[in-house]
Amino acid sequence: MSKLSGAYYEIHHMEQLADRDQWVNHIHPLVKLVVTVFYIATVVSVNKYDLARVLILGVYPIAVFILGEISFTDSVRRVRLILPLVCIVGIFNPLFDRQVVAHIGNISITTGMISMVTLILKGVYTVFATYLLIAATTIEKICYAMRLVHLPGILVTQILLTYRYISVLLKEANTIMQAYSLRAPHQKGVHFKVWGSLIGQLLLRSIDRADNVYASMSLRGYNGEFHGAGQEKCKGSDYGYLLIWAAVLVILRYVI
Repeated sequence: MSKLSGAYYEIHHMEQLADRDQWVNHIHPLVKLVVTVFYIATVVSVNKYDLARVLILGVYPIAVFILGEISFTDSVRRVRLILPLVCIVGIFNPLFDRQVVAHIGNISITTGMISMVTLILKGVYTVFATYLLIAATTIEKICYAMRLVHLPGILVTQILLTYRYISVLLKEANTIMQAYSLRAPHQKGVHFKVWGSLIGQLLLRSIDRADNVYASMSLRGYNGEFHGAGQEKCKGSDYGYLLIWAAVLVILRYVI
């Protein structure tokens, strides 16, 4: 399987994951969006030296992984390109913040080491919280929740169409690459002399597909708003989910 085919498969698998018949998937999208944003704000607000509190706040992603029956191994594999970028945020803290606060054997623990680990955990938690929202909610429902909090319609439309068009772009690029590989079977990669022409072909094919997509949307009555998620109403379980997590996060942040 080529990298383009693999990327298309991953997007398709994420859509299937978000559309499963799991309890977490049926929670109202607005509730999940609010809980995710509140969790990220709570994690970010923790002092950079309060490592114990940050560790405790890991209960949210762990609980959602379990409740949603989402594979942790697959999740790490899918965000593996983002995690290293997150982990380098505080990697230089030990060089500038050298105040010793404890000793473990012959190893001195400095405030810079504590802040480094704290910042890394904060980044990892926020990445996984966002991933879990996407893994448990379809893109249509996420955009529906965004409209409920009155985000600009043009912004929500751009997010939805960009997400949807990625798969179309990958399919077109994969088709072009397969055609090229058939004409140059013994060549590794794409010769730089044909980069321009291949990108031009991809652009032209993309424009044609975009015209077809827009024509189909117009025939179906598209007027700038998407109603694919339906007019869902919050149920008692949705309010319970929101209140429970709000209470848990407040307790973990300010009480314990």
